[in-house]
Amino acid sequence: MSAYSWLTLGLIGQCIFSARFVVQWIYSERRHRSTMPMTFWYLSVAGGAILLGYAVYQRDPVFIAGQTGGLAIYLRNIQLRLRELGSG
Repeated sequence: MSAYSWLTLGLIGQCIFSARFVVQWIYSERRHRSTMPMTFWYLSVAGGAILLGYAVYQRDPVFIAGQTGGLAIYLRNIQLRLRELGSG
């Protein structure tokens, strides 16, 4: 991939990652309380994975560590929520 393609991919990842906050805000407003919808976690994983790919391309160890840690947390939250939804 060209440098321009990587830059575009990085920007797409950042947009997806940022969209999760808009989703969370709308979701909470509709329920009149602060909540995290599953879509928040799915967007977190999608955006985080794309940003991790971009960080690896940039060879930025700080960015790589941050995204790797974040992805583990997002995936764990999905696992916990699916377990919770399955038991209800």
